[in-house]
Amino acid sequence: MNQGSVRVVAKIEALPGKAKVVREILGKLIDPTRKEDGCLTYELWQNRANEIDFTFVEVWSSEAALDAHAASQHLKAVAAELQGLVTGPTDVRRYDLIY
Repeated sequence: MNQGSVRVVAKIEALPGKAKVVREILGKLIDPTRKEDGCLTYELWQNRANEIDFTFVEVWSSEAALDAHAASQHLKAVAAELQGLVTGPTDVRRYDLIY
């Protein structure tokens, strides 16, 4: 992967007792996002030690591709579905590869 790409770590925390439904909702993002232009890696991880802790690990070819994903209808739909099931907004962090 080139150094011009953008790495993203996005953390979501389900409310206690809501991990299963949050996992199902987040899973709806996988197929459509992986088909987006500029998506190089899009993985959803669940913490083994804390089932309410979910993390997306993403690599995008450019900032523009990531911005397009952020504006996508499927992402907006999932965000609406998560209302009342998560502890707060998604913690999205963008990283540049330096080595």
